[in-house]
This record gives sequence, C-alpha cells and structure tokens, in this order.
Amino acid sequence: MAEPIHFDEFAIDYDIALAQGLSATGEEKEYFARGRVAWLAQLLRKLGEHPQHVMDYGCGTGSTTKILLDSIEPEYVLGVDNSAKSIELARRTFSSEKINFQLLGERRPPEQMDLVYCNGVFHHINPNDRGAALEFVWSCLKPGGLFALWENNPWNPGTRFVMSRTPFDRDAIPLSPLQAQKLVRSRFDILRSDYLFIFPRLLKWLRPFERLVSRVPVGGQFQILCRKAFSSSRE
Repeated sequence: MAEPIHFDEFAIDYDIALAQGLSATGEEKEYFARGRVAWLAQLLRKLGEHPQHVMDYGCGTGSTTKILLDSIEPEYVLGVDNSAKSIELARRTFSSEKINFQLLGERRPPEQMDLVYCNGVFHHINPNDRGAALEFVWSCLKPGGLFALWENNPWNPGTRFVMSRTPFDRDAIPLSPLQAQKLVRSRFDILRSDYLFIFPRLLKWLRPFERLVSRVPVGGQFQILCRKAFSSSRE
C-alpha cells in the first residue's frame, strides 16, 4: 500500500502541482472549487439551512475556506489540516475575524459546527484510518449538523486520468461512490448524492445539461450530503 502523501512537501507549489493534473480539463482549480461550493450552497437553501459555524476539513492552503465564507455567509469558518506548512500559508493569506486555521490535532474543536465541508481528503487517508477521520468530523458537528463530503469519482475515466497526472494524487486510493456511502452511513443519515463536472472546457456548451443528470454517477466528482442525528448518542 502506498505511503500517505505529506502535504508539507506541496504547500508552496500546491497550485502548480494541481494545475498539472487539471490542465487536461481546460479549467483551473477555481472553477471546480467555486462549482462545488455553489452546488452545496443551493442545496442548503433548498433545505432551509443557514449554517453559522462551518469547518473546512482538509483545508490545505485555505483558498476554498475563503470561498465558503463568501458563498455561504456563515459567522465563522474554521479550516483544519494536518500540514503545518499549509496552515501557516493559509493563516498568512486568508485569516480574518471570520476565518481561522488550525493544525489538525492541535486541539479538538468543540461540538459546535453546523456544517463540515470536505473535498478530496479521504482518498489520501489510509482506508484503515478513514473511520477515525469520519468520527472526528462527527464529533465536531452539532446534533443535526451537516457533512458535505466531496470526492473524486473513480468511475469516471477522466478523473482517473487527471489523478494520474497530479503528483500528489498518483498513489492515492480513491473511494467509489458506493464505498463512500457505506463509510458515511456508519455515522450519518445520507440526504442525497450528486455527481458534477462531466464535460471539459472543450465541451462547455453542454454544461447546462449537467444539472439534469446530477444524480447519475458519471461526473468527475461526487458529493454526499449527510446529517448527524439530532440525538448525538455515540452508540
């Protein structure tokens, strides 16, 4: 089994490494980051949810943490990551009254989050450790809180190609949608699963149709939106 990637090695050059893989799509990371958060934001509106305390689990250098603040408009966003260099860079770039960054394991956030957002993290976690990571997320959420898990879809050949070109993704262990659903179902109630990013920039005129097939597992990424039970028993 491949050793886990240590993202301190990529903190400074993360965007360059990611762009190397995404170049095949014709888009930059901003397109995907904003697309994910916009999709989540419209689902939150449909559910009548207005999360005020948000966590970005595996925030990296913090760019999506800022997008979460701007798009969802909570009172507070906390970014957590296990890369000290990434957290240092995020603090220098994005820290404000409403955004804070914390090294994972530095201290456990209290059970106060309304929403935890997570993108592309679990495929870097050893499968034997994924349950513990999920338990951490669960423990940070209020009863009734929401978990938005985004992952790369290995059923999409384009995704597999992009990951093979991305230095920190080449040896990752992807989760299929079914594996991800099984994982989160052990702790959460699944509300829905959606699949986004089907067409590359070359075929962007087809993108308006993606919304119509978002429940079909063909998109380059998928989101599982789930809820912690209102009764917070650990049993």
